[in-house]
Amino acid sequence: MTRTRALTVIAATVVACGFIDVVSGLSRTDAPQDRRPTPPTSVRLYVFDGGTLESDPARYRLTKEDVGTTQLSVAAYLIVHPKGVLLWDTAAVPDEVWSPTGSPIQQRLVLPDGQERQVTIRTTLKAQLAASGYAARDVTHLALSHYHWDHTANANAFAGATWLVRQNEREAMFADKLAGTVTPKTYGALKNSKTTIVSEDEHDVFGDRTVILKSAAGHTPGHQVLYVKLAKTGGVVLSGDLYHYPQERTMNRLPTFEFNEEQTRAARTAVDEFLVRTKAQLWIQHDFGAHAKLKKAPEYYE
Repeated sequence: MTRTRALTVIAATVVACGFIDVVSGLSRTDAPQDRRPTPPTSVRLYVFDGGTLESDPARYRLTKEDVGTTQLSVAAYLIVHPKGVLLWDTAAVPDEVWSPTGSPIQQRLVLPDGQERQVTIRTTLKAQLAASGYAARDVTHLALSHYHWDHTANANAFAGATWLVRQNEREAMFADKLAGTVTPKTYGALKNSKTTIVSEDEHDVFGDRTVILKSAAGHTPGHQVLYVKLAKTGGVVLSGDLYHYPQERTMNRLPTFEFNEEQTRAARTAVDEFLVRTKAQLWIQHDFGAHAKLKKAPEYYE
């Protein structure tokens, strides 16, 4: 075999094995990774840790003695369905404003209205997504329980997804005069996202009743909760801010900063009825003790 013929055979073999991209000239390790995660055969629920929020129970008409632990958890959730991937809430601290060190880091946040908050965080939302095998581009749907700052911090990163939002909530988010503890710069990119306006009380996201957005207005104009039906775990309702401390539920207390208290009372009653009808568990997203017991990504519930 001539030297030229031998080199041709070697080159053909290398290309056939996939080690060289003949168009870009990049090795496999250098080439962009465009693969998408394989859809599961049943619904999965990943729990992401968004940190620990220092809180004053008086804002919820409770005392330190009532609640025991005053801290609140911050969470986000990834729901992976055979037909798509939905991210529910996006944590309290934007990934781009801090760098993990391997140890808990305290972040002091000053909100646009001058209020201050302190959140202790350990890892970014992006890192937890990656550990679970996903990236922002893999998220097909984004839904926020509501537009307060501790639920929207990384929303802009998912502007490429279809945003599921109620009309009155969207209007409140982009109003000239904003109400409540909001940070519009964290969700501004959603204004140009592909958007589905949710009008039903119960919106069936994927058409099989396993992932449902349920209206629970009152905390904000278009506040909502999320029901996820899991094959092994059963039904779970993610509360958004329908409650913060579990004692709000057991002692029938309302936060001092509701958009509409009567609507919140009605929403709590409606969600309780939904829980009975679906035999679902209620996961209070800000419940520090309960959240600590949940397994975190990359582990998942199914």
